[in-house]
Amino acid sequence: MLPKSKSRPGRIAAVAGWSARHRTAAVAGWLVLVVLAVLTGAMTTGEGASAVDPGEAGRAQQRIDARHGGDSYRENVLVQSRDTGDRRRFAQDTRRVAAAADLVTELRRAREAVTDVGSPLGAEGGRWVSRDGSSGLVTFEVRGPDEQFARHAARARNAVTLVQKRHPRVRVLQAGDGSLSEAVNDGIKGDLQHAETISLPLTLLILLVVFGSLTAAGIPLLMAGTTVAAAFGLLQLVGRWVPFNSAASAIVLLIGMAVGIDYSLFSLRRVREERAAGHELREALRITAATSGHAVVASGVTVMVCMTGLLFTGVDVFKGLTVGTVLVVGLAVLGSVTVLPALLSALGDRVDRPRVPWLGRRRVIPRESQVWGRVAAMAVQRPLLAGVSMAVVLVAMALPALGMRLQDAAVTASLPPGASLAVDAAREMQRAFPGAATAARVVVDRPDGASADTPEVRRAVDGLHRRAAASGGALREPITVVPVGGALVVRVPLEGAVTDPAADRALATLRERALPATLGPPAGVRYAVAGKTAMPHDFARQVTARTPLVFGFILALAFVLLMVVFRSWTLPLVSILLNLLSIGAAYGVLVWVFQDGHLEAALGFTSYGGVVSWLPLFMFIVLFGLSMDYHIFILSRIKERRLGGAAPRDAVVSGIAGSAGVVSSAALIMTGVFTVFLTLSAVEYKMLGLGMALAVLLDATVIRGVLLPAAMALLGERAWTLRRGGRPRS
Repeated sequence: MLPKSKSRPGRIAAVAGWSARHRTAAVAGWLVLVVLAVLTGAMTTGEGASAVDPGEAGRAQQRIDARHGGDSYRENVLVQSRDTGDRRRFAQDTRRVAAAADLVTELRRAREAVTDVGSPLGAEGGRWVSRDGSSGLVTFEVRGPDEQFARHAARARNAVTLVQKRHPRVRVLQAGDGSLSEAVNDGIKGDLQHAETISLPLTLLILLVVFGSLTAAGIPLLMAGTTVAAAFGLLQLVGRWVPFNSAASAIVLLIGMAVGIDYSLFSLRRVREERAAGHELREALRITAATSGHAVVASGVTVMVCMTGLLFTGVDVFKGLTVGTVLVVGLAVLGSVTVLPALLSALGDRVDRPRVPWLGRRRVIPRESQVWGRVAAMAVQRPLLAGVSMAVVLVAMALPALGMRLQDAAVTASLPPGASLAVDAAREMQRAFPGAATAARVVVDRPDGASADTPEVRRAVDGLHRRAAASGGALREPITVVPVGGALVVRVPLEGAVTDPAADRALATLRERALPATLGPPAGVRYAVAGKTAMPHDFARQVTARTPLVFGFILALAFVLLMVVFRSWTLPLVSILLNLLSIGAAYGVLVWVFQDGHLEAALGFTSYGGVVSWLPLFMFIVLFGLSMDYHIFILSRIKERRLGGAAPRDAVVSGIAGSAGVVSSAALIMTGVFTVFLTLSAVEYKMLGLGMALAVLLDATVIRGVLLPAAMALLGERAWTLRRGGRPRS
């Protein structure tokens, strides 16, 4: 245990001590903060800041937005025989022709909701017939303005449904901008609700097992819940200036719950240890603040600093994620050194009541872990053998990561079959009309703001049909044009599966050859390509280019922070190397499973040959920050033993055994929550769940139990000083 210091208490201990003595004020202050934050969010109205995609795709959207004329929302309807063996040409089947004609008629009746209807029955109708001649496509534009889009889209959908019922022997399937976006949003919403439904009871169950009492188990959930509520309230206000989307909300919620529970676990466990050692409650809280409280603040600062590395990517969507994470972690740290000591002071021994039957007595009295103590002892006895053998295993696990291919999942690859009618329709459409449901969007406008919708520009755009015919299949039909606020939006279907290498090559053909040849300087206009191929392509390229800068920033800053905390240059190096090993192993497994297509049936996904472009960088930053929680906490325990006079190797074994309970509990909760993501429908969430769960599991077992004690044993006294031959400084 840490001896009582006769010196002036540190700032963290002083703040925690004040909170414990003035518990009513501390609890009331926290509640006021949470309520004010929530009310601020509730009273914040109006639209938030919009994110701008990186690269040319972002410029294209900005030009459309600058026109204030709404946007282009295009839908497509596939018309083909339900008999897969029917290879007759479209025009030879009266049923298919009748269904297409009926659909065109119904859409034109809805002229207040729909415009620019194209079909195999109109002029140049051959462009709306598949290459094998068996399928037809009907395309139309959903009218704006934006506030009327939902009503107009529903009117068009009703027309399609009506035709489906009238022609039961013909397959009539709709997919396009609005329908696919709605499918993705519904999928995200449903997945998050499913995750919350499972993860919260699972977390409570684990906490009950860990603490053995209902009150002690409820405190971490209470702290995490109020922290997240306050953070999201403040984010509603911050979101007026910083873009913050639903995906960032899910991640901030996940991180907020993780750190909120972790930090409470560290303090609760330490208070129990000090009380079991015979200390009065106030003294136990003082020691907890000086030890676990110090570790919590150090790890929280490390997490927040690491997250700021995302800003170096220059990607707008990461700005909101960074601000959200810094807010929620900062609030978690603040709560852990203010309201948590006040609550523990107010509850006293009642924190261990009511006890869970069969678990209460055993869990209330903390003990060193005999299992992890023996594992650590074996590692320090033969550090070279243990360290090298485990390092080789992790390096072998990481090897597949050398072939990692960053590629976002197309909407048809993200959700499994049967999850969405629109996505299933897009898959069928992709077979007959590659790229039609996810066509490239070419925004054509004039730099001076004048209208680009002129006969000369229209004739130039018509040249794309010839370019498509001569592209060897890279550019497909039907190519459509629609005016939007003085600009033109040209849709060009691309070869490939939206985000695969074939689609990237087709995008390059469009950008580098077809468009310069048709809309070059003689046309007097400018153009930019966006769409479901261009956006992820530009995003991945920018993230890849900035990743070394982000990695370098995080590694350097983490080294400096850890050196300040432990006053050693060897411990930061060891911690960083061990983190890189666990993250690298998680990367390798991620590639082996999702990119190479192993365990598809077991995990319920279909490999599309890549890893989501934002995931490796995100995993690196979040895992690097969160894993520092464990390292700082464990190293702080080892340092305490060393300051208490224990021999270097004894301090390592005792520190790891003493911290095993809380570290294992925190890791078990995080692993359980991340594993829930494997049960969700979107393949991106499955990747996130497996990668994060595996990295946390490796960090809490192999790294903590074998590699860290082996490294500490090899370093000896050199681990604790900036100079040779010193002892750790208090």
